[in-house]
Amino acid sequence: MIDIPEALSCPVPIMRHDTIQLAHGSGGKLSSELIDKLIIPRFTNKTLDKLEDQAILDIPGGKIAFSTDTFVVDPIFFPGGNIGELAINGTVNDVAMSGAKPIALSVGFVLEEGLPLETLHRILLSMEEAAKIAGVQIVTGDTKVVSRGSCDKIFINTSGIGLVPDGVNIDMSQIKTGDKIILSGTIADHGMAVLTTRKGLSFQSRVKSDTAALNGLVDTILNVTKDVHAMRDPTRGGVATTLNEFAKQTQLGICIREDRIPVEPDVKGACEVLGIDPLYVANEGKLICVVPHEHAESVLAAMRRHPLGRQSVILGEVVNDHPGMVTMKSLLGAKRIIDMPIGEQLPRIC
Repeated sequence: MIDIPEALSCPVPIMRHDTIQLAHGSGGKLSSELIDKLIIPRFTNKTLDKLEDQAILDIPGGKIAFSTDTFVVDPIFFPGGNIGELAINGTVNDVAMSGAKPIALSVGFVLEEGLPLETLHRILLSMEEAAKIAGVQIVTGDTKVVSRGSCDKIFINTSGIGLVPDGVNIDMSQIKTGDKIILSGTIADHGMAVLTTRKGLSFQSRVKSDTAALNGLVDTILNVTKDVHAMRDPTRGGVATTLNEFAKQTQLGICIREDRIPVEPDVKGACEVLGIDPLYVANEGKLICVVPHEHAESVLAAMRRHPLGRQSVILGEVVNDHPGMVTMKSLLGAKRIIDMPIGEQLPRIC
């Protein structure tokens, strides 16, 4: 979590306007002012500062991972984070789930006319800090301004590339019977943080998003073994959807245990009040990895030594039974099917 205080130590630069104007997207003086005074200072580096329409990067030979995502979360500020750091962390994580080391991002903004520049500045500060923590540079980008009502305050697109180390080949087609499924920590934090801050919803407890860059945790896992069969951050659709995707792709069964599912008490309470199963709620700072059973305990121990993996658990295993399906052993010993969600429980959570 990146905490940007209300009284910013870095003041908003003096601009001609206090809010986003349509002219900020026209390519003229106001566009230049927005980029030069507000955006470039946050991400300055020798590649971005050239202000070309693309970035030329010197990279060694080998495999490259590439990913892109667009963030439209509502509200744009929520307990534990905001749309800016979410955009950085989300794309860093998508690249890192291949085992790649993220090195560079692009950022595209769609800004609504009337958006306060102070709001944009706070978001940019959090993105700057998130990029530093993840060890990546923002090397190219784009900004568009649309008229009032054409978007909701701000939408952000981020794309990222990373270098895949030699010997790393994470591909869920490699999942085998007997593999163990490891979850890096508590689930449903992000989705419930977003939902509980929306208008009309309030709880005495303060549920916080888990948004975080996971590339350091991935490095920790790969330092134990490169023999990782699958890795995914369970965002939209939650843990249930990720596991179903594994089962469907491999036509193997997956069995998890209810007593091993870590859920924070406040999150569990919010889910119960709203009638939502935490297995289907989005996460933004957790990962699931599938490893051979002989490596599971050593990987688990290493993950628990990392700050983002202290609550890691072996959630279940891959089985020959019920191919293509996920089941869960309940606290009472019964089994139930964990299916894919039919619809969208939590719209605009990322």
